[in-house]
Amino acid sequence: MDGQTEVTNRTLGVLLRALIKSNLKSWDQLLVHAEFAYNWSLSMTTDLSPFKVVFGVKPLSPLDLTPRPMDQKANVDASKRVQEIQELHEKIKGKIEQVNASYQAQGNKNRRQVIFNPGDLVWVHSRKEHFPSKRKSKLM
Repeated sequence: MDGQTEVTNRTLGVLLRALIKSNLKSWDQLLVHAEFAYNWSLSMTTDLSPFKVVFGVKPLSPLDLTPRPMDQKANVDASKRVQEIQELHEKIKGKIEQVNASYQAQGNKNRRQVIFNPGDLVWVHSRKEHFPSKRKSKLM
């Protein structure tokens, strides 16, 4: 797995342990609360919550996400709302690209580019996992 997935899994594990600690028998009913809490929290990359990214709003409670009857829906021009969401997504895309470039610059700060030419001698370390049929002994 990549580092981001490992961090996310660790975060979700801590969140679930905190919620389930005293409710061992009804843990399945607490999953919706864990989902809401995770999706409500801010991302370090975008400074927005997943709810804000997807829906354009940050709900105060799960009740804000329930569908309203047709006669109670807010009167919003659909094309205006689509334009707002598209602008938000463009802004988030730019922010993610900016943060990724920053991470890449930080990661490559101490690296140097090495160019090999035909005939150059190089040291190759072949592990058993990479070439199991080719590796007979370590001196081969």
